[in-house]
Amino acid sequence: MNTTDTITLSSIDFITLEVADVEAARRFYVDAFGITSQLRFRAADAATSGFRGFTLSLIVSQPSTVQSLFDSAVAAGATVLKPVDKSMWGTGCSVQAPDGAIWKIATSAKKDTAPPTREIDSIVLLLGAEDVGASKRFYVDRGLSVGKSFGSYVDFAMPSSPIGLGLYKRRALAKDAGVAPEGSGSHRIQVNGDGGSFTDPDGFVWG
Repeated sequence: MNTTDTITLSSIDFITLEVADVEAARRFYVDAFGITSQLRFRAADAATSGFRGFTLSLIVSQPSTVQSLFDSAVAAGATVLKPVDKSMWGTGCSVQAPDGAIWKIATSAKKDTAPPTREIDSIVLLLGAEDVGASKRFYVDRGLSVGKSFGSYVDFAMPSSPIGLGLYKRRALAKDAGVAPEGSGSHRIQVNGDGGSFTDPDGFVWG
């Protein structure tokens, strides 16, 4: 495939999550993170088990924001996968929403430099890839440019996109999230952008 064969992908406008209860999911994301425009919900009971193969990350500016969003997510019904902790990379945690989606909340900062807020700087979708190189080539052929690439991780440069996109080796992504890598069935997610309808090498559906 080359970029002359398809619409060029440059942006993810929103993510559609398949959930058992649309209204309950909507309430959770408003209460937990204050997210309204970047998510859509579709009622579905598609069979799935274990790790769904993706995570969504909230990138914030300082540790107090990580803690605030973690606390509100847990209060709204999220399951703790990794509590808030500091590492050589900054401060982060991960939780699983009642609908099953895994969310990481992170900052590269180790100390607060301003009063606490709940402001989210960016949202990033990380797709677990069995063959990162093949998936990377697939998205480059769709028109994306690589921003960062090292080892089993790829971050695409999407400066005008409301939601960022990255690839991570599936097992490494599961370990980072705090869950077992095994899983089967539907991903229960659709990525909605400007690149037309297609399915990537790992079975993630775009529309």
